[in-house]
Amino acid sequence: MKTTTQYQKVASHEAHVGEFDTCLLLYSGGLDTSILLKWIQEQYKCDVITLTVDIGQTNDDLIAIKEKALLLGAKDAIIYDAKDEFAETILSTAIMSNADYQGGYALSCPLGRVMISKVAVKIAQQYKCSVIAHGCTGKGNDQVRFEGYITTLDQTLKTIAPVREWSMGRDEQILYAEKNKIPISQKKDSPYSYDENMWGNTGEGGDIENPEIAPVHDLILKWCATPEKACYKNEILEIEFEKGIPTSLNGETKKLSEIIFDLNKIGGKHGVGVFQLIEDRIVGLKVRGIYENPAASILIEAHKKLEKLVSTREENELKLFMDNKWAYLTYAAKWHDPVMQHITSYIKSQNKKVSGKVSIKLYKGNIDVVSLESKNSLFDSNLATFNKNTVFNQNSSAGFIEIYNLSQKTAFRLSEKNSHFNAD
Repeated sequence: MKTTTQYQKVASHEAHVGEFDTCLLLYSGGLDTSILLKWIQEQYKCDVITLTVDIGQTNDDLIAIKEKALLLGAKDAIIYDAKDEFAETILSTAIMSNADYQGGYALSCPLGRVMISKVAVKIAQQYKCSVIAHGCTGKGNDQVRFEGYITTLDQTLKTIAPVREWSMGRDEQILYAEKNKIPISQKKDSPYSYDENMWGNTGEGGDIENPEIAPVHDLILKWCATPEKACYKNEILEIEFEKGIPTSLNGETKKLSEIIFDLNKIGGKHGVGVFQLIEDRIVGLKVRGIYENPAASILIEAHKKLEKLVSTREENELKLFMDNKWAYLTYAAKWHDPVMQHITSYIKSQNKKVSGKVSIKLYKGNIDVVSLESKNSLFDSNLATFNKNTVFNQNSSAGFIEIYNLSQKTAFRLSEKNSHFNAD
């Protein structure tokens, strides 16, 4: 198979045939990267080293992925364990930011790309590879993330994107794999593609793509039960936070990665954290995906309610805006942009007081915060109670209302006067 003549390289960071003899391939072992491992060797006449970054993709057999890469001709196959680093340096910030893009997507894929890109640059430098290859399409977001982050972290590195070059669709890729005896999980009658890490699982392809078709969740979901098949008995969880970061689950202190793994299993059986979302991609396309992020949804809901308890009205209002901006910047491959660093600094500052315990009830796809406890709580029972007390001076309320309503009353009176004057 030859490279299509329709694709022309115009960016300075795109590498060309003959410019390098070794390439570092970001390798998942799935459809795209398995095909392009062989394709790069054929088209670029170079050695390929594969890199698989472990950020908690539970459905992957990392040993099998390594063996598969070597079987397909990789010079070396590297498995890099980044689970704890991913949780402690990136997902902790996502929790503090109440990560949510466009209504339920906890940004598992964009956040994973931040971690993978960081590791890729580190390994490329160690192995003296000047070129990094990825398996992203020309229509997706991940090409922007990988190429943007890689060339930001090391401006001497170049990239290649074979999927953009060969212009094969899913059907053509499956045929290419069958022709070259490349083992893959996708079949023509089961075209779904998944991207997974500990923070979530994204399903795309097939009938998921068309918003006019109702996808069958029973056939698509990998982590979560549907509400109909979820556990019939509710479950109460207690999560403790320290400065915005979860530190224990049901009274047991654990690493953040362990808490996330545990909550994915617990949340999955209760069918929580499943979202079917029409998504705006960076490149301007409307797409639909099905997202499973049970642990993320549980932790974010718990954190959000605790944060609200310990923060003032004005803090909560501004935090909502900052969280939304953080989510859009994360999605849009702006993790290293200066404005992102400023927003994250603010978010971490507000989270210094987000400490306490949250009790959550899970049942049939629902996540309900049932109780909150914090030494920094702004709730004062003597002030808030409807029972008789002398702490809150109700005599001052009428005066407050008169001053508070002054601008509204004045503007309304003027509007009434002008509308009468201009009636004809």
